[in-house]
Amino acid sequence: MTERPTESGTDDTTGDTPAAGPGGRPARLLRRASGLLRWTSLRLRLVVVFALVALTAAVSASGIAYWLNRNTVLDRTQNAVLKDFRKSLEDSTRSLPPRPRCSELQDAARQIAGGPQNYTVLLIGTDREGKACAATTDKDLLTLKSVPKALRTAVNEVRPVDESNRYAHHLYWQRQEIGDVPYLVAGAKVIGGGPTGYMMKSLAAERQDLNSLAWSLGIATALALVGSALLAQAAATTVLRPVQRLGYAARQLGEGRLDTRLRVTGTDELADLSRTFNRTAERLEQRVEELSAREASSRRFVADMSHELRTPLTAITAVSEVLEEEADSLDPMIAPAVQLVVSETRRLNDLVENLMEVTRFDAGTARLVLDDVDVADQVTACIDARAWLDAVDLDADRGIVARLDPRRLDVILANLIGNALKHGGSPVRVSVHTEHPEHAEHPELTGDIADIADIESIEDIEATGEAGTGGGELVIRVRDHGPGIPEEVLPHVFDRFYKASASRPRSEGSGLGLSIAMENAHIHGGEITAANRPEGGAVFTLRLPMDASRLTDGGPGEGRKDGGTAGGSAEGNR
Repeated sequence: MTERPTESGTDDTTGDTPAAGPGGRPARLLRRASGLLRWTSLRLRLVVVFALVALTAAVSASGIAYWLNRNTVLDRTQNAVLKDFRKSLEDSTRSLPPRPRCSELQDAARQIAGGPQNYTVLLIGTDREGKACAATTDKDLLTLKSVPKALRTAVNEVRPVDESNRYAHHLYWQRQEIGDVPYLVAGAKVIGGGPTGYMMKSLAAERQDLNSLAWSLGIATALALVGSALLAQAAATTVLRPVQRLGYAARQLGEGRLDTRLRVTGTDELADLSRTFNRTAERLEQRVEELSAREASSRRFVADMSHELRTPLTAITAVSEVLEEEADSLDPMIAPAVQLVVSETRRLNDLVENLMEVTRFDAGTARLVLDDVDVADQVTACIDARAWLDAVDLDADRGIVARLDPRRLDVILANLIGNALKHGGSPVRVSVHTEHPEHAEHPELTGDIADIADIESIEDIEATGEAGTGGGELVIRVRDHGPGIPEEVLPHVFDRFYKASASRPRSEGSGLGLSIAMENAHIHGGEITAANRPEGGAVFTLRLPMDASRLTDGGPGEGRKDGGTAGGSAEGNR
């Protein structure tokens, strides 16, 4: 009677995984991805983070589940097959003679393979004549050559019998693939001189079951990923909707709609943020209302004061004119005082007119009264009315007609030319030309002296002008031959009440002339810039549209609504 063989096992499936270094391309790609993630929207970041967490959890759970199920399925199938093979081998070979014939081995092999496990059997023995005999149930699948050499060696190995090892031979098994089909191969030698038996069991059904499980786990992972993305989208919407409303309210508040408020619901942090926004907006609205009321009160005070001063100023001006006419017949000791009164009265009258004009601009009541203006005639009339013909050199072609407010144009010209005569050097040159939108603007007159270092003369620029056109832009340049404007003064020449020298508080001008000129240019849709010429002197450039009708509410010919007159004093801020 043969002893029951003891089973042992080996597995030929081995492999290794390359170790990733501390740096390298994956690390750079990860850093780049994290950098891109910081610049994306908050909604996308939430979705990506939720998806990554869900993907990591799902893949980990699926991998563990697959590994556990794989081991369970393979171990259960393997144990059942090996147990059946060992028992069948022992039962079938028990009745065989020590040296069975090949036909007897073949019958035993068929008997062993006929069990419920449906595996292929190979029996190898020695007959009475000493010849080796191999009996197999499938010659195409299982032969001695198809059995792995390591398994054959382990099966034929004789182990010493002692207290820890009761049997000289054991049952060994190994998994291998033949033609992409996994098989379980096992072998054992019957103790007591019996034949050697090998078994090959297909694991294709188990592989199919594991593949189905893998697909199921993959689908579950994909569904978990989609679910996490939807959950992240819902969470992002819940969180970001109040933030979006807050952003929209902040933009509305920034555009001047101070009555903007947020609807507050809940008691979370976002609700506290909405309450804080509402309190801030309420306080801002109150503060702006207070400042607006103070500003309106200040404007009314200046306007009322200017109007109240006009009546006594009219009387004083009339008296001063009479005194000026009688200056030659007055006592020489009194004549200087009379002359001082006359000049200061005129200065005060100009200041009041300028203050009234500034008040109109601040109140938004200044309007254009448009007319077709021959610019050359307008400039000539402005110079002639102020007796500047000898001090001003005019370069203007006849026939340049623009639709502008002639009175406001006169104010601009009077202030620019008067400023050049007062603070610059004679002769003052006034040039008039037009530019079209397709002509590139010249950088030499933008206020930076470095931009005009390569320009030989203003005449080169003036030669590019075209006269007699109804479209484009009207350009008037006023150039003097003085020392120029100090660089620190250039940004402030159009500020109200600004004077370059603090030691001249009693200068002739009030510091409002250039500011009023700029306001009159703006109401036309134009601009005035100041710059220094490389060869010396300052140049002021006035740019106005050739037709300002589009700026009036009622089209061409729209009248003023303030009913006042613009100040025409020739004073500057230098």
